[in-house]
Amino acid sequence: MDTHTELAEHFDRARNRLRDVAYRMLGSADEADDAVQEAWLRASRADSSRVADMTAWLTTIVARVCLDMLRSRRRRGEEFADMAELDRLAPAAGGTGPEDEAVLADSVGLALLVVLDTLSPAERVAFVLHDLFAVPFDEIAAIVERSLAATKKLASRARHRVHGAAPTPTPDLARQRKVVDAFLAASRAGDLDALLAVLDPEVVRRADRVAVPTQEAVEVRGARRVAEETLTNSGRARHAEPILVDGALGIAVAPRGRLELVLLLTVEGDRITRLEAIGDRGRLTRLELSLPGFPGAFRRQERRRGRAVRRRERRRGR
Repeated sequence: MDTHTELAEHFDRARNRLRDVAYRMLGSADEADDAVQEAWLRASRADSSRVADMTAWLTTIVARVCLDMLRSRRRRGEEFADMAELDRLAPAAGGTGPEDEAVLADSVGLALLVVLDTLSPAERVAFVLHDLFAVPFDEIAAIVERSLAATKKLASRARHRVHGAAPTPTPDLARQRKVVDAFLAASRAGDLDALLAVLDPEVVRRADRVAVPTQEAVEVRGARRVAEETLTNSGRARHAEPILVDGALGIAVAPRGRLELVLLLTVEGDRITRLEAIGDRGRLTRLELSLPGFPGAFRRQERRRGRAVRRRERRRGR
């Protein structure tokens, strides 16, 4: 068997891992597929006869491709201002569709994708490779072209951004998380009574003009009005996940991992007393976003999600 055939067989076996790496780097299933294809082209043109660890070598190649793509994206100042732009980016028939994006986003976690988008390209590469895929720092340093010490600092800064300044939830934050989870569950289920149960009777919803259509009021008061409006926009709940906003619990709405809206919440007792919807891009970029939860549980959650998405892909015959 010649070297090229062996490379092709090993690449095929490593494809799922490479796509997982690329998706966490780029946050787009379509771009991840492009990165994996480009990685194959680069690998097939290189001399792999002396490669000792083929999976590590291929991971390095796809990481370098992703880093180039992230830097190009940053130079272009790429932003997705609204759902219309996201729709235009949907792939053509036969490519990666919204269902594939949803499965992959679920496997990673929408909140993680949102937070990763706040990192610099080098920080994102260092964090994803080391914390999610256990790639040694010396290999990452060669990819990002930094010293070993500088690479460790990149990952440390990224980890701080991802987990926030106070990653271990206080009892109060844990209680609030239950309220937020109940609010999201009721929104997704279209359950008016359940929504009324978690909203304070005098709850106030405020929003900027980007967050709500122009015909809707900037301020809405009262549990029933807020609940009915929430159900009217229940499609957003499918793309929503709890997130820490400036250290406080909120909700990120992120179709396919692209941040569209942040809800700032005030929880008193077991009820939500205030919601503020932020859709203005300038305001969103000034928010400090991080993941709620225990850092130790983060990797376990990642592994569970990864196994779940691979099972779904196998059932679909991928």
